[in-house]
Amino acid sequence: MTAPPTDRSLLRRMVRASRLEAGLFEEVEADKKSISQALIVVLLATAAGGLGSHLGGHSPRHVVIDLLEPLVLWSVGSVFSYMVGATFLRGPHTATDYAEVLRTTGFGFAPGIFRVLAGVPPPSVGFACTVVADLWMLAAGIVAVRQALDFTTLRAIATFGVSYLLLWLTLSGLLISLPV
Repeated sequence: MTAPPTDRSLLRRMVRASRLEAGLFEEVEADKKSISQALIVVLLATAAGGLGSHLGGHSPRHVVIDLLEPLVLWSVGSVFSYMVGATFLRGPHTATDYAEVLRTTGFGFAPGIFRVLAGVPPPSVGFACTVVADLWMLAAGIVAVRQALDFTTLRAIATFGVSYLLLWLTLSGLLISLPV
């Protein structure tokens, strides 16, 4: 018996990722051609965050940060997630490569589309929408890491936490050392 064909529609995949469907993350992990879709998801989340920030009346500097943040989190955070999850916190069934982690975590940014709601007045409502979208992306990222690295949710949370601590330390170090 063969598996049913997968629906490779970007919109449907984004909806499934937003629903935190483990099967979607397994699907994009195995689909080497889905890397372009993962990039599009991150770019859409980036645009939504920047637009929401602009509509919310934030400073140009804040808008630029909101535009760059998802790209940095995706590219560098995925490197750290791969390094930590595939080595230090490796599970008994972990078999992955960086591209698989990159594809799954890219789809983890699907709920980031809702960051456009940062522009909803009053500012406290816009801020609340941003927090909800960010927490939703956090949950999606944990599911993405869990599925890409084939291990438990607890191990995925630990991998995600250590990875983003490393990312924060790296970015803080860069910012401190730059002449501003």
